[in-house]
Amino acid sequence: MSEIAGEYCPPSGSETKRLSFLNRYLTIWIFSAMGIGIALGAFLPGVADVINSFSVGTTSIPIAIGLILMMYPPLAKVRYEELRKLTVMPGSKAMFTTSLALNYVVGPLLMFVLAWIFLPDLPEYRIGLILTGVARCIAMVLVWNQLADGDSGYAAVLVALNSLFQIALYSFYAYFLIAVLSDVVSPGSGVVVNISVASVAASVLFYLGIPFLAGIVTRYTLLPRKGADWYDNHFMPRLSKLSLLALLFTIVVMFSLQGGNILRLPVDVVRIAIPLLAYFLIMFLLSFGVSIWLKLDYPHAAAQSFTAASNNFELAIAIAVGVFGIGSGVALAAVIGPLVEVPVLISLVNLALYFKRKYYNADGSIIDGIAKAERQ
Repeated sequence: MSEIAGEYCPPSGSETKRLSFLNRYLTIWIFSAMGIGIALGAFLPGVADVINSFSVGTTSIPIAIGLILMMYPPLAKVRYEELRKLTVMPGSKAMFTTSLALNYVVGPLLMFVLAWIFLPDLPEYRIGLILTGVARCIAMVLVWNQLADGDSGYAAVLVALNSLFQIALYSFYAYFLIAVLSDVVSPGSGVVVNISVASVAASVLFYLGIPFLAGIVTRYTLLPRKGADWYDNHFMPRLSKLSLLALLFTIVVMFSLQGGNILRLPVDVVRIAIPLLAYFLIMFLLSFGVSIWLKLDYPHAAAQSFTAASNNFELAIAIAVGVFGIGSGVALAAVIGPLVEVPVLISLVNLALYFKRKYYNADGSIIDGIAKAERQ
């Protein structure tokens, strides 16, 4: 696998070997981190208590630190000075419209349908999945996108748009799906949820605002002083290691918090995982298919697909814990979300790179005839 900052040239010498080794075996490191986390949570239950002691309200400080450090390098990589080009590039209107439709129409409704199909008899788990489906991605997608050589600028813009739309729509959407539409599907099953716009805004601003600000300050401070060559070819490859290490740290922490439940309730975990797995696969393949149909180049297709297939699990967990309680089935289902998303999305990174080799030219443009065949 190429250096995480795909379009950047890697440094030379021994560091190249270390970075290449880290990237080449990233799947192994991720699954190892998952295993370590489960073992810590299952066989050293005191670890979860220690981690939970470092919490403020529904926010886990260790997870928050891991997420912020994970998102900071990709956001420092974004060429903010060139983002305006996205609005004038050919097909930009269709591109953004499609992304918003996938994220705010298809995604939440698909998760709603899958939750009812697979968990009709388990309302708390079903609600947890619906809360996850409404929460659109703002965090890990930046790492998956970069690993797949997607366009970092487009991903950053989509993440920013998702943040604004979540603040405006999350409370309404969650209430509509859980209280109103659920009652239509099965009379009496609707559950009134009280989610304030302020709580959603606080979560989004905390998890995304800090790394966004840090990335912008880093770029506009160092780039003029050190130059583009140093920033792109020396600083960013080194900083990218921080993103991967923070990802592994976050995975260990998340899995250690639920290690006991994963081993104690394996059937429940599997039942929650099945609709999640279906959701991630359907959203990714649907988005990639639409991107090919729209004749998007590979970097934009990858960014759009990972954005559509990912979710803002930290928001979903915070809402589930705040409204229904830490020990509820709703909170457990919300927590299982990222535990499924991590291994699935790293697999989809490899699938995206396979699509890149099969359907795109070396410059990222789609191979002639592919989009035409899709239209027919």
